[in-house]
Amino acid sequence: MVKVVIAVVAGYAAWTVLWLGGNAALFAEAAEVVGAGEAYTEAGPLVGALVLSVVCSVVAGLLCAKLAGERAKGALTTLAALLLATGLGVQGGVWDLMPVWYHVTFLALLVPVVVVCGRAAASPTTGRVATA
Repeated sequence: MVKVVIAVVAGYAAWTVLWLGGNAALFAEAAEVVGAGEAYTEAGPLVGALVLSVVCSVVAGLLCAKLAGERAKGALTTLAALLLATGLGVQGGVWDLMPVWYHVTFLALLVPVVVVCGRAAASPTTGRVATA
């Protein structure tokens, strides 16, 4: 059980650090506009933020699965649920500031990317993460 908790916390922390760092480095202008309560609709940076979200989700899922070992499936489900709950809260808070397509895509990608990438790293016979 301790391994699962550590795996989920590590995956969540990795997602958060990568997201915050990536946004600060790559999309500072957009973050500034949204932070000031103004609408941001430029498609290029928004698509870039979606790509960043996918990268964060891949890393978080892989890390979580690796640390959880045999219990990767449950850990990934928990991590995905926590990320989705956080995402719903954050996206809801800025709903009027960005296009609906961005919010929907961001939220729709969180769970499947975390779970699929994490499970892909696990061995199909033992549930343990494959090491190569």
